[in-house]
Amino acid sequence: MASLSDRLDYVVGGKIVPLLDEVFGIRTVNDLLRHYPRGYTEGAAVRGAENERPEEGQHITIVDTITDAHSFPMKKTPRRKCLRITVGSGRGKVTATFFNADYISKDLTKNTRVMLSGEVGFFKGAMQLTHPAFLVLDSPDGRNRGTKSLKTIANASHTAGGDEVIEVLEGRFYAIYPASSKLQSWDIFAAVRQVLDVLDPVPDPLPADLRAELGLITEDEALRAIHLSEDERERQRARERLTFDEAVGLQWALVARRHGELSESGPPAPARPDGLRAELLRRLPFELTGGQREVLEVLSEGLAATRPMNRLLQGEVGSGKTIVAVLAMLQMVDAGYQCALLAPTEVLAAQHLRSIHDVLGELAMAGQLGGADNATRVALLTGSMTAAHKKHVRDEVAGGHAGIVVGTHALLQDAVDFHNLGMVVVDEQHRFGVEQRDQLRAKARAGITPHLLVMTATPIPRTVALTVYGDLETSTLRELPRGRRPIASNVIFVADKPTWLERAWHRIIEEVSAGRQAYVVAPRIDETDDTEKREEGRRPSSTAVGLFDRLRSRELADLRLALMHGRLSADEKDAAMAAFRAGEVDVLVCTTVIEVGVDVPNATVMLVMDADRFGISQLHQLRGRIGRGEHPSLCLLASWVPPDSQAGRRLRAVAETLDGFALADLDLKERREGDVLGRNQSGRAVTLRLLSLADHGTYIEAARDFAVHAYERDPSNGELALLAARFTDTDRIDYLDKA
Repeated sequence: MASLSDRLDYVVGGKIVPLLDEVFGIRTVNDLLRHYPRGYTEGAAVRGAENERPEEGQHITIVDTITDAHSFPMKKTPRRKCLRITVGSGRGKVTATFFNADYISKDLTKNTRVMLSGEVGFFKGAMQLTHPAFLVLDSPDGRNRGTKSLKTIANASHTAGGDEVIEVLEGRFYAIYPASSKLQSWDIFAAVRQVLDVLDPVPDPLPADLRAELGLITEDEALRAIHLSEDERERQRARERLTFDEAVGLQWALVARRHGELSESGPPAPARPDGLRAELLRRLPFELTGGQREVLEVLSEGLAATRPMNRLLQGEVGSGKTIVAVLAMLQMVDAGYQCALLAPTEVLAAQHLRSIHDVLGELAMAGQLGGADNATRVALLTGSMTAAHKKHVRDEVAGGHAGIVVGTHALLQDAVDFHNLGMVVVDEQHRFGVEQRDQLRAKARAGITPHLLVMTATPIPRTVALTVYGDLETSTLRELPRGRRPIASNVIFVADKPTWLERAWHRIIEEVSAGRQAYVVAPRIDETDDTEKREEGRRPSSTAVGLFDRLRSRELADLRLALMHGRLSADEKDAAMAAFRAGEVDVLVCTTVIEVGVDVPNATVMLVMDADRFGISQLHQLRGRIGRGEHPSLCLLASWVPPDSQAGRRLRAVAETLDGFALADLDLKERREGDVLGRNQSGRAVTLRLLSLADHGTYIEAARDFAVHAYERDPSNGELALLAARFTDTDRIDYLDKA
């Protein structure tokens, strides 16, 4: 008998075991039974070669007599032979080709009655099978000869005669599995059936009351029904149970990760009444919002504890996350620790450096003329710096002179050493993976796990937060600081209202005449930019270079324009932004390089060209670049799509609300989870087999609650760890060996 944790080579054996591992990473009974069917067929579509022709790609089984068989050398390896047989005759004949066929030529000879099973293909109108599974019927010695998968089915059915095997295959229900050229669905089916025949009753990791509450069948029933049940309702109930299993497995992995840090390895940093944090709070020229005060209190308590803090801070664009993060970092600096702020782009890193210097003033001027007695130092490290400059900054960091270090991926390099790292802040978390934040945390002294604060201005639906960021506690800022003016948004459907686009250019001129500034955003850099999917019959989208050249000679010829995009050097980008920030440029023509990290309060209008080429969250982020000052702001979304198209409706939805959380839910429904999940846990692409973030919110929340309470009761629960195996970083074989 077998259990879920058994290795397949203990249960199945043979050549299929290494193939299952190579092709699908399937190593255990549990792995195999959770390789769910992609479809089902009622019977094996057994037919003679003279029957009506099937469609290309259809999986069929043919029973007929071989009318011709001949061998010929393989092109690349002439010493090896191919075998081509023909079954049937006339218009109904079918050919089947086998590679490396020396070992089967003696079985597949003329006048032999055979069963062939595989996917149909056509060549010059002739039906053919390529390396199908086969079974010799009515063999002289009564033994089943052929491909292991069909032999296994025949042997398991206790049949030897051809008619009996055909009857079994015609009358049975079969699951169709994700397969490959190396590993056919028949082979997987045979292995699954063999495993289920010897599988002990599966203990249920879920309590009966939870199953009853959610109307779920048992684990044992589900794992058998998903593969073998001929009743669609039973298969549906199996899918529901296994979907919840997937939710529980993922939540268990995340909860285990959140609690997996050494419980007493955090650097405690109680807030001081006489430190930099308290001094900055006294000096702030504005009042923190209620939401900011609440989040700051939570962060302060977390930083004072000996357990490493792991927290996600999400909030609308402009909700004041940065000042909260700065105050938190100062609490750590007051306790003698260093803080690292990781940003995805050099533009954003430079913006953070500027913002921190602006808000701290003399408190960030340690060792400089005019610096406060208790001041710290803020350093910047980016990849585009000269080697000498980088070395100087690294020396400051290693010597402990810089209390706050802002940087890009350059902070992750082995050459960067911290004197006493106590906190890591990651901005725009969706640009980084778990491995990268852990790589930075690993730069702390031995025995210390730095506190972690992850920030994002892209509002996250609850189901995504629970699934993707479930290893982090979550805080949310919804309230905008006082003085922020709302942003009016309108969609320009250019094909219907071409004069409205002309009016948009005049609107920019009016704003500039009033002393304001504007952004014009394009989806591509230039004509060589092939980052977007081209569709036949669809107009090419605007480019930043093309718009810049056109606008400065036509619609905006009297204004001062600058160009900014991702291919410019760091110095060129810095120069363009510095000129725009200083008011020396009226209109910045750009790509999404300004999506995050650009803070110019005087910019009050944004025109996004071909807005339908951007995602919902991306448009919301772009819109957040305006409305950052005291003046009313306007965002115009120009598109050539029809107003009643799906893209048109999506743009109107963006224009009609400033609620980023409502837009995030809409974004999830549109994009589904594919690119929402992206590369997340351990830097791998996270794929969900059955669970849908958009459709299974109830399951995700119930699984989260169950996993949290179950972990508190028994963090070493082996059954739940088995559900989580595919989401965890530990090697499954090692885990099972230790278990």
